[in-house]
Amino acid sequence: MTTASSSAASAAAYGGRPNILRRAEAWLDSKGRKAWIAAMVLGFIFFWPIGLLFVFYITYTKRWSSDKMFGCTARHHRHGHHDRYAAYRATQPSGNSAFDSYKSEMLKRLEDEQTAFESFLQRLRDAKDKSEFDAFMEDRAREGRATGAAEANELTKTESARSGEY
Repeated sequence: MTTASSSAASAAAYGGRPNILRRAEAWLDSKGRKAWIAAMVLGFIFFWPIGLLFVFYITYTKRWSSDKMFGCTARHHRHGHHDRYAAYRATQPSGNSAFDSYKSEMLKRLEDEQTAFESFLQRLRDAKDKSEFDAFMEDRAREGRATGAAEANELTKTESARSGEY
């Protein structure tokens, strides 16, 4: 469950579904400095412009002097201790009965509010669909009346012209 929420969070951070370059960047960030250096060296070995691009990218994003590559942030992400069991711990009792009862009541209230809100949104969508359908049917009936009146006029014109022809 943590994997789905972390991928959703990374997708939201990059404005949509992350592409392969964003995922590779996140993976290299999670592995730390050695992974970035290894990728840069491998880039120089296989095709030197790729290694050069790594050097420019690391310099442009300021990974040489920031916590992303050399600081403790990379170490925490590399081991993943802070996020791995967060969802599991949230469901476990804390040992404080007052807090646990408050937490369970609050979660129940939030679930009820979410259900009520989702049903409200569904009713809103249904009402919008109904109003659009009613407008469509009214336009269709209006067009039907207009074409029916036009056909009736043509029919009376042809009949009146024929009635005098003998």
